[in-house]
Parts: sequence; C-alpha cells; structure tokens
Amino acid sequence: MPWPSRKRDKGAVADKKEPDAKVAKTEETQKTEEEEEKSTKPPAGSSKSGWKNWKKAKESDSGGEESKQTYCHWLLKSEPESRLEKGVDMKFSIEDLKAQPNQTTFWDGVRNYQARNFLRAMKLGQQAFFYHSNCKEPGIVGIVKIVKEAYPDHTQFDQKDPHYDSSSRKENPKWSMVDVQFVRMTKRFIPLSEIKAHHLAHKADGGPLKNMMLFTRQRLSIQPLTQEEFDFVLSLEEEKPH
Repeated sequence: MPWPSRKRDKGAVADKKEPDAKVAKTEETQKTEEEEEKSTKPPAGSSKSGWKNWKKAKESDSGGEESKQTYCHWLLKSEPESRLEKGVDMKFSIEDLKAQPNQTTFWDGVRNYQARNFLRAMKLGQQAFFYHSNCKEPGIVGIVKIVKEAYPDHTQFDQKDPHYDSSSRKENPKWSMVDVQFVRMTKRFIPLSEIKAHHLAHKADGGPLKNMMLFTRQRLSIQPLTQEEFDFVLSLEEEKPH
C-alpha cells in the first residue's frame, strides 16, 4: 500500500477552470493557525431548482421526516495532472488509486488544521467522493471509503518529503492521515461547473447544495458533506450531462 508521499494534500490553489476548488498542498496558509484550529464544523447544507422532485422522493423514502444535518460523507481532492513540488510529482488520480495494492492507500500530506480535523473525524466505512482538482476539468470521478481511521502521517517526519514539518514531534504529532479504498467510479464524470450551477440555484431557493463547502471553503482539500449534499450530488450521475 505505501506509495511515495506525493499526491495531493497540503495547500491550495484554485482550480484552473473554476476558481472554486483545488487540491491541497498548501491549503489556506493565509489563515492563522488559531483560526484554522478553532472551527471544524462547516455550515449546514440545504437545496435547488429542479431539486424539489428529488426532495419529494427522499422524503417519501424517509416518511417525510427531515434528516438532521450531520457530516458522515466527505469529498477528497487530488491532482490528476503532474505538478512538481520540491522535486516530487504531486500527481495522484483515481486511476493511480486503482493501481495500488488492494486499491488502497494512505491519504497523507494534509497540512491545514481544519482539513486535518476533518480527517480525524472520519469513521471506518464512511464514503467520500474522489475529486480531481487543479486540472483542466475539475470534478467528481469516483467513490472511496475509509478503511483505517486517523493515525500519524509519517511524512511530517521525513526531511526529504515535501510535507516535512520540523515543528512536529513524534510524541505529539501535528498531522494525521487515513487509509482509503477505491469503491467505484461514478457512472459519469460530474464536473465542478455542473455542481456549481446547482449550488447557485440552491442559494436562491434553498436546496441541499446551498452551503456546500466546495464553494464556501473552496481551498480545503478535505471537505465534509451532509447526507443531503452527498445524495443530491450522487443523483447527478443518473442525469444526462447538460
């Protein structure tokens, strides 16, 4: 399962096509550590134009009860195109994940406090969207699941690694990682532009993507999703691309 610590997560550069998303490698360094560590909870999600039929179907499934806004799904950003950082290629696509032993790898290199806290909140078996970022066409390409909960990220102690952190101590590591396993590809590529169109519509009429963190905290490489957000985005794979 080990593979060179060179994939995705540390900071942030906006996605090329939409200035809304990106992977990590340097996430939101403008924020002070105090600000970053403070809040691990993003805003709650809500709904979209055309989303009302979807909502009716969901309500009939749940007896009409509104689900509570909890975060049990995730969105993980990774760079599918080559980009060198300190001589190391940050490229790690979903195809690279599929090529790993048991289609499993560790999600290392996160160097943002809020993203790290989200990693630490992940539970075994929870699912996440695999999102291609910082590329020509950013968007969701597949689904992964958490197969090992947070443990110390070894790259913080490796002086040759781009994510080395000289201030972190083995007795009290600053940074964590989880293990993820490939589940499946989405039935079609779901581009950022399409998700954004729903987000904007939902902001106007109160739909599930109203407060989606992909647009409210674009630079975070690890993002939580409410059940409604996850279900709505997943439903898009059944629709013909616009």
